[in-house]
Amino acid sequence: MAQEIDVSRRIDAPPAAVWALLDDSSTWPDWTSIDSFELERPRDEETGLGEIRKFKTGPVTVREEIVERTTERRLSYRLLGGLPVRDYVAVIDLAPAGEGIDLRWHTTFDGRLPATGWFFRAMLGKATRDFVSGLADATRAV
Repeated sequence: MAQEIDVSRRIDAPPAAVWALLDDSSTWPDWTSIDSFELERPRDEETGLGEIRKFKTGPVTVREEIVERTTERRLSYRLLGGLPVRDYVAVIDLAPAGEGIDLRWHTTFDGRLPATGWFFRAMLGKATRDFVSGLADATRAV
């Protein structure tokens, strides 16, 4: 059964400041619970796509690929490995809202094993909410 995580929040910071953190994968350990970042493959210079990044948190290392990037509007990535889920795609949308932005972090996936999707939805939902809060806090410090 398909799982969905949907987190929205107004962030009172300039879109460029929010985008600067989202778009630079090396900053993610600064504002999330991620322990470390490693760039496996840089983005294509022309399209901005194809970046493969590794994030390590405790004993877990995930690999993700950037599949869509629209400056100050959208960042999308898909999970390549590291969690027992299938078809994991996250889409982060930014919409101008006054002096700030409305951010929506929307993720869909399926559990790889029967009856495990709910567990990963709960775990990844908490992580996503924490990521969004961390991003909002980090942009206030800019």
